[in-house]
Amino acid sequence: MLSLDDYQRYGRQLILDRFGLPGQLKLQTASVVVVGAGGLGCPAIQYLAAAGIGRIGVIDHDVVELSNLQRQVLHTADRIGTPKAVSAAKAVEVINPRVRVDAIVEPLEPRNALALLEPYDIILDCTDNAPTRYLISDTAVSLNKPLVSGAAQKFDGQLCVYNLGPDGPCYRCLFPRPPAPEVSGSCEEVGVLGVVTGIIGNLQALETIKILTGLHDGKPTLLIFSALSSPQFRNIKLRSRRATCPACGNEGEKIGSISELDYVAFCGGQRPDWVSKGMEMGTPGGRIHAQDLDESLKSETRVRIIDVRPPVEFGICHLPNSINVPLAELVADPAKVTRDEPPEETATYVVCRLGNDSQLAVDVLRNAGMAGIVKDLVGGLRAWAKDVDRDFPVY
Repeated sequence: MLSLDDYQRYGRQLILDRFGLPGQLKLQTASVVVVGAGGLGCPAIQYLAAAGIGRIGVIDHDVVELSNLQRQVLHTADRIGTPKAVSAAKAVEVINPRVRVDAIVEPLEPRNALALLEPYDIILDCTDNAPTRYLISDTAVSLNKPLVSGAAQKFDGQLCVYNLGPDGPCYRCLFPRPPAPEVSGSCEEVGVLGVVTGIIGNLQALETIKILTGLHDGKPTLLIFSALSSPQFRNIKLRSRRATCPACGNEGEKIGSISELDYVAFCGGQRPDWVSKGMEMGTPGGRIHAQDLDESLKSETRVRIIDVRPPVEFGICHLPNSINVPLAELVADPAKVTRDEPPEETATYVVCRLGNDSQLAVDVLRNAGMAGIVKDLVGGLRAWAKDVDRDFPVY
C-alpha cells in the first residue's frame, strides 16, 4: 500500500516505535483541513505534507502580500497577489506531489462552515480573529471532530487541542466571553516574531500527527510559549467539558443553528479599521492633513512635532526634528510636554503611525492647558508616506 520510493521518503518515521508502517498508512488515508494559510498555517501545512498526510484542505480567501513573507514560509515574492490557498497548494506540490490539496479561496462563514469542514478528519485553526475561532470551534463540536488550535503574537504563543474525546473541552469552555475588538490587536498592530508562528504552527502539525496515529494521550492541556521566558514552555492541565457550555455542554441553553449565528456581533462587532479610523475628522480645525503639514514645515512658521509612538517604532523611522514622547508617558504626565511651553507662534503637531493615538494625545495636551495651535496628523505617518514622501518607510 506504499510505493517503493515512499519507503525511502518516510523511512525515518517508519522505523519509530509505535509508528511503523501502520502509522504511515493512517497518515496516507487521513484528511486534514487548515483554516488560514498565514503564519501558523504555513508551517503546519508544510510539515503535514512532508509527513505524508493524504489530503489537506486549505481555506483562505486572502492574497499574498510582501509583509507576509517574514513568517508565512510557504509563500514567495513571485507569488505576491496570489490567493494564499493557491500559493500554499503550489508549495505543497513541490514538497510532496503525492499529497492532494484542496485550495478553497473563500472565507469561512456560518453559512458554509459545516459543508467546508465536514469532509476532513481533523480541523486546524490557524486564524487570528475571535469570530472565526468561535465559529470553527462550534463547527468542530457539531461535527464531532478534534480541533487543533494555535495563536501567536509578539514573542508569545499558545496551543490547545479542543473537542478531543468524549470529555475534551471546546474553545467556548475556556473562553465563554470574547475580548473586546479594541483590545484584541492583530499581528499588524502589535507585531510578531516570525519564528514564534513557526514554532506554534509546527506544534499544531505535531499534535495532528499524534492524534491520527494514535500517539496522543487524549488529555486536554493548554501549552503556553514565551520566547523571552525561562523556561519557554508551560503546560496547563485543563478540566473536562463545562457542563453549562452552550456549545458542548449538556446543561442550560444552547447556541442554536450555526448558520444563523452572528459571530461578529457576539464578539463585539467588526474589528476597527484603524487606518480609516485615523482618517476620521474630529473637532473641526483640530487636525491637519499630511500635505498641509508639509507646507507648514517648509514655511517660516515655527513648528514642533511630537511623535507618540513607542521608542522602538520611533527608532524605525521618524520625521526630522521630531521628539519622541510615547503616548503612555504623555497620558501619565502631560506636564512632561506642557511644562516646556513653546512660544505662542509655535504650532505643535502630534504624529503616530495611523492617526489614532495622536488624537488621544492632542486631547490630553489640550485638557492639560496647552495653548496655541495643537493638532494631530490625519492618517499618521502612513498618510505622510502616501501623500508626501514615497520614500518614507511603511511598516
